[in-house]
Amino acid sequence: MTHIEQLYQDLLQPSDALIADIAKLDGDILLLGVGGKMGPALARLAKQAIDKAGVNKKVVGISRFSEAGLQEDLTKAGIETHAADLLDDDQLNKLPEARNVLYMAGQKFGTTGKESFTWAMNTYLPGRIAHKYKNSRIVVFSTGNVYPLSPVSQGGVSENQPAGPIGEYAQSCLGRERLFQYGSSKYNTPLFIYRLNYANDVSYGVLLEIAKSVNAEKPVDLRMGHVNVIWQGDANEMAIRALHHCETPAKIVNITGPETASVRWIAEQFGEMLKKKPVFINQEQTTALLSNSAESFRLFGYPRVTLLKMIELLAEWVKQGGKTINKPTHFQEREGQF
Repeated sequence: MTHIEQLYQDLLQPSDALIADIAKLDGDILLLGVGGKMGPALARLAKQAIDKAGVNKKVVGISRFSEAGLQEDLTKAGIETHAADLLDDDQLNKLPEARNVLYMAGQKFGTTGKESFTWAMNTYLPGRIAHKYKNSRIVVFSTGNVYPLSPVSQGGVSENQPAGPIGEYAQSCLGRERLFQYGSSKYNTPLFIYRLNYANDVSYGVLLEIAKSVNAEKPVDLRMGHVNVIWQGDANEMAIRALHHCETPAKIVNITGPETASVRWIAEQFGEMLKKKPVFINQEQTTALLSNSAESFRLFGYPRVTLLKMIELLAEWVKQGGKTINKPTHFQEREGQF
């Protein structure tokens, strides 16, 4: 294992705060949609925290498992897995019950041209899940895309600002929230709506996309000139710990890093580390998709991994040709066309 791989593995370890929260949590943890970008790492993190806390509870992961080898890898890590299509009622009804549910299923990429499937995944299915798991506490993964673009000078939108989704993907995500909120009010289900943007790992994320563009001397688009980013490990910790903060009516919390980060500045940092001169196209606009995450820091503390630490890690990862996945964020999109 190289130095950078060891550093990455060290950053994946559960914090003392997570271990303490897991020790206090009653019941097993069920991850619906565990096969996505964040799900496998989240499942492993929960299992590691359980083992370190010395408590007896299961982590169960549900997915179609279309990625070869993923189900086997999670099983080897001590996670109970079930392959299922959540849109199939027979398969959904056979899934195990759990006191704690992390709902991560959804559709984003390829929305244009597949609008009906997007609405089925992001809005119809949540209504079915809200009924199936009405006796659980549920953390629902959502997105900052439910907010409108806001002036950069505002420093991000807080949870008390009305939603204003742009495009069908974002609209369907607001639909997801509303269906879960309806279920919560009908069944008195404790709920936490987790509005995330943008999680970053060495294998994907806004920072990786900028780093790869700089390294390949390809243009960096500045129209969405400012972003919020958070380390995936920190975001996963907050998701698990959010199980202690589910409420009725639902609690809504923005999850991201503390900075309104300049895309130009990020690219310039990568340029220095990769010894490449960034190439820019277009100009920064006065608005961007930004969230104020002060409430999450009140609940969980500040992220452990800083913005500059993420940039340094990713620069080294790109230098060494580390493995990445082809799942772009489309963070530059301003018209909601995904």
